[in-house]
Amino acid sequence: MKLIFEKSRPGRRAADLPASDVPPVDLNDAIGEKYLRGDLEMPEVAEIDLVRHFTNLSRRNFGVDLGFYPLGSCTMKYNPKVNEDAAALPGFAGLHPAASESFAQGNLELMFSMQRLLSHIFGMAEFTLQPAAGAHGELTGVMMIKKYFESRGEKRGIILIPDTAHGTNPASGALCGFETVTLRSNAEGGVDLEHLESLMSANVAALMLTNPNTLGLFERGIEKVAALVHGKGGLLYGDGANANAFLGKVRPGDLGFDIIQLNLHKTFSTPHGGGGPGSGPVGVCAKLADYLPVPRIAKKGEVYSWSDNYPQSIGRVRSFYGNFAVVVKAYAYIRSLGAEGLRRATEMAVLNANYIKEKLKPHFDLPYDRVCMHECVFSGSRQAAQNGVHTTDIAKRLIDFGFHPPTVYFPLIVEQAMMIEPTETESKETLDAFCDAMIAIALEASQNPQLVKDAPFSTPVARLDEVLAARRPDVTWKKQ
Repeated sequence: MKLIFEKSRPGRRAADLPASDVPPVDLNDAIGEKYLRGDLEMPEVAEIDLVRHFTNLSRRNFGVDLGFYPLGSCTMKYNPKVNEDAAALPGFAGLHPAASESFAQGNLELMFSMQRLLSHIFGMAEFTLQPAAGAHGELTGVMMIKKYFESRGEKRGIILIPDTAHGTNPASGALCGFETVTLRSNAEGGVDLEHLESLMSANVAALMLTNPNTLGLFERGIEKVAALVHGKGGLLYGDGANANAFLGKVRPGDLGFDIIQLNLHKTFSTPHGGGGPGSGPVGVCAKLADYLPVPRIAKKGEVYSWSDNYPQSIGRVRSFYGNFAVVVKAYAYIRSLGAEGLRRATEMAVLNANYIKEKLKPHFDLPYDRVCMHECVFSGSRQAAQNGVHTTDIAKRLIDFGFHPPTVYFPLIVEQAMMIEPTETESKETLDAFCDAMIAIALEASQNPQLVKDAPFSTPVARLDEVLAARRPDVTWKKQ
């Protein structure tokens, strides 16, 4: 396929519009010659070539509407389109965020109700919807932790981070001035309780625990973990990015978590990836409620309003009140599924992950062979040791079978890691096809390893030198 620049011919235009009745402006005087078409080397093509160019480009994109996204830790699941329609309703999409409270009663009621729903689902006292994404929610949560201890006159300087945590956890702690200390995992992929006990002291502000963790494993010793942290006066923070693994089954607040951040765009129906949009609500136990961001939604009778009357608050963390459209989609998702539907979604996510785990176990190493939750983590160490076929080779070869690769080389404690998350929305037929492809690649790796190393073959561009592309990117187009 030719580049659009190669189709360019001087004088071609996509449309010939009638003359404008607006007085002309000399662009040379208005914005300078460097911004004109000639200096930018913009292509000149007919409308049909323009349409075909962008249509063909769109067909090179891979999305969940086209195929299976086994992308562990990011929950690239299919989301019902009706939730998109709900967020696009004029009363939601058309209302200006600075509109007065009297014009926004329905929107305020939805957010207020959403906070109540999340509090009930996760067993927390209060929620804020302000943070714009999961990592932003983490930062908001750690800011509240810091403010909590400052208000008590305590200077705690350490936050514990398990070695199975998401990479944003230590970043959030460091941004708030804490020293982050790594907590080891035990042989079964959970928290090493002896190591935790040795690290806990009066200088530890919190343990940031992802449960289930990035190995897809539920923390079996969660009650003991909570007791060790609380016994030294610390707080137990929950990274709720993997919440689709326990909805309707267990509530973090009941397990001893003091604070939790969610990813609405992963668990509650918003297309995820490409940088957003996202939403990272934060829920807290009663003793942390006064530190939530402002403004908060207040209800008096049947009237909703904004309130800043919280002296202990960490302040505002987002312009206006977060990504409202994402909240609408999540609200529609929760209300349409109901309690039984959310519970069923969790059951299917766990069932699908364990189905894949059992089917692929004979063909790839499984470092932690126990019942998993929403995702399972394999290792390509066997293929790497035997034939020099690494995880990245397996991932690229999978593209030729029509599947998006899973997350690779994460979590870091698993050598040659492949993290596979099927989500609750995929059928058994899709999972079987994916497993058949993975099994076929394992066979290729042993019988024809060079084939796997040279993949992919079906993509518009052959395998790239990723190191060179990262260190010396060249995005310029040179006219032949």
